[in-house]
Amino acid sequence: MAAATATTALAIALATTTFAAEHAMAPSVQASDQSVANGVVSADMIAAGENGWMVVHRTDAEMKPGPVVGYAPLRMGENVDVAAILTEEVAPGDMLMLMVHGETGGMETGVFEYTLGATEDGPVRVDGDLVMTVITAQ
Repeated sequence: MAAATATTALAIALATTTFAAEHAMAPSVQASDQSVANGVVSADMIAAGENGWMVVHRTDAEMKPGPVVGYAPLRMGENVDVAAILTEEVAPGDMLMLMVHGETGGMETGVFEYTLGATEDGPVRVDGDLVMTVITAQ
């Protein structure tokens, strides 16, 4: 009887783990064009597979990440209304790339250490693609 109970418990644990893995939220960024006149840019929702950062890069029609102009911490899971204070002026019409970065490879946890092209606290990729969206400042 004890073996049957242990087997049942193991089966339930495996089923629960499989269900959770299959229903895990894929990393994503949801944001819209917005006014940044208050010096802040926000994402409506970000799903992150681990603790990390929403990083705001300048970009243009080529859609390549440029210099970092803001960042905000993320918790693993769903993050709602994530706001980053801009570190330099952004004009209406400027394109901004809101991107998920990890909290890995740096010297200190909780300190954003990325510089363009570095690996510390670098971009998160899913199937080789950056997890990001592009908005236009209004």
